[in-house]
Amino acid sequence: MTVRTRELDAGVRTAVQSLSAASKKGLGDPALAELVSVRSSQLNECAFCLDMHVDIAVDKLGESPKRIAMLGAWREAGDVFDDRERAALALTEAITLLTDGGVPDEVYEAAAKHFSEPELAHLIAAITVINTWNRLMVSRRIEPGGPAW
Repeated sequence: MTVRTRELDAGVRTAVQSLSAASKKGLGDPALAELVSVRSSQLNECAFCLDMHVDIAVDKLGESPKRIAMLGAWREAGDVFDDRERAALALTEAITLLTDGGVPDEVYEAAAKHFSEPELAHLIAAITVINTWNRLMVSRRIEPGGPAW
């Protein structure tokens, strides 16, 4: 196995952390921000981020372990997720999986029905930043609980 860098420039780390904090603050829904982070991390197979964000969601925000377990099948999960959460999760998948055709208008419009324009902008930023973190961790093969920089 190729040895990969563990380095992450402090300026890059600080910038991404700042973007993450600003997007979550503007969204104003910490639990939803964590659901989005977990779902993106599942799609990107980022074990480091999954470990971190599941812990935050369950241990710090009181999210249900059942709801976390159901994220991979949110479309079939009945009323486990409300319409607002479903819209955010659909947008998360569209942004995370851009090569599947971009963000369809109907996905964006569904999200716009549940979020104000500033909230939607912050949601998009939150999705974008977790994808950035996923790529930073996966490309360097950072293990769950391992040192990130």
